[in-house]
Amino acid sequence: MKLQKLFLFTGLLILPVFISGAQTKSLKQLQQEFVNLRFGMFIHYNIPTYTPEDWPDPDALPSIFNPAKQDCSQWAKAAKSANMSYGCLTAKHHSGFCIWDTKTTAYSVMNSPYGKDIVREYVDAFRKEGLKVMLYYSILDTHHRLRPNMIKSSHISMIKSQIVELLTNYGEIAALIIDGWDAPWSRISYDEIPFEDIYLLVKSLQPNCLMMDLNAAKYPAEALFYTDIKSYEQGAGQHVSNANKLPALSCYPIQDNWFWKESFPEKPVKSPEEIVTKNIVPLNSAYCNFILNVAPNRDGLIDDNALDALKEIGKLWKNKGPAGEISVAEQPVISSNMAKNRPADASWSYDSNIMDFANDDDFSSSWVSHPSVEKPWLEITLSGNDREFNMIVITEANGHNRIKKYRLEYFANNEWRPILTGSNTDRVKIHRFNKIWGNKVRISIDEFSDTPSISEFGVYNERL
Repeated sequence: MKLQKLFLFTGLLILPVFISGAQTKSLKQLQQEFVNLRFGMFIHYNIPTYTPEDWPDPDALPSIFNPAKQDCSQWAKAAKSANMSYGCLTAKHHSGFCIWDTKTTAYSVMNSPYGKDIVREYVDAFRKEGLKVMLYYSILDTHHRLRPNMIKSSHISMIKSQIVELLTNYGEIAALIIDGWDAPWSRISYDEIPFEDIYLLVKSLQPNCLMMDLNAAKYPAEALFYTDIKSYEQGAGQHVSNANKLPALSCYPIQDNWFWKESFPEKPVKSPEEIVTKNIVPLNSAYCNFILNVAPNRDGLIDDNALDALKEIGKLWKNKGPAGEISVAEQPVISSNMAKNRPADASWSYDSNIMDFANDDDFSSSWVSHPSVEKPWLEITLSGNDREFNMIVITEANGHNRIKKYRLEYFANNEWRPILTGSNTDRVKIHRFNKIWGNKVRISIDEFSDTPSISEFGVYNERL
């Protein structure tokens, strides 16, 4: 058996990480394998299971977490009955309670009456049924006060240490689904907790582990911003387009809430037929894997009505094998945008769409050139001193691909120098190049089909 040895830097220690049988795959191969999985079980099970709210009191006591009949093998058999191919468990949700044997905090299942590692029980049970295992992890952590404008270096260290535990103690994890990070409702930016650092940590621990962030509420559907897989939450109004070409995930609960509620045993679940005909089948045809949330109750078991629905789904739907081949997508954007909220200048535009809308970190706003301008341009000042960068991403306004030909330049040593001449007509235009140093960047638009409109102009210095 082949062993792949990697070295992980954690503070002043260098820890060797061994991944049994590791054969590093290309990102496209991993994305294709993910889409081929087609259908899986999301398992929201954590301290909110024992409260009326999905977002409970941040100081809810570990003593309330007390399942009397905890049985992960029941969950796995239920997933198998629906012809699901994997599971994904909420190892830590927004309230910060860890349901594994963590050394990072006392706020965990190990200090509850149950006192046993549920992540361990879950991965063992699902693997026994031949199912792949994934984990969900929330960056937002209300118990540890890991909230917007309150981030400390100790928070970042805790996140990294917890991810190290999850990706070294439980064998191969097919994907890590991240939540509560740079979403409009969580407001923890990729700068406060550097996405690139966490992404590279995940890949150093398990190169074949896909990392996805549930950030479709903010980032455009046409490119992979801060995720290996485009992820959509249907209950939040995020839906996959029939024209989608990127590897995608869509999630939805079989009940009305993500976590178990007292009404669940008696309240009808969603129709198995509609789950198949309106979710699994159409989503699979759009390169999208569907994950159905099934919430265990306070005994640690799935209710009978949900079990019956899963069996019915298994009668109505079978996994017929690999899905359609996905397109070769650009590598994900993973580093911080150094152009965000920096001084901007541009050719003439109406006041309601001036230049700073092009780098305000908001894809719903945009700089719009005045219709009379024949050669529009937009310029961003990165800093007073030269900065290193190797990628520029131009995102046109939603639904637009008007810019046909353009030039990118950078300012260094008191002169403008060329980076490239582009003719990418996609809405999101990603350009990677050898590292250069400059303190300004500029796009000059030479040809367009209609008035140019740029929602975001990003400049990045990727470490990969």
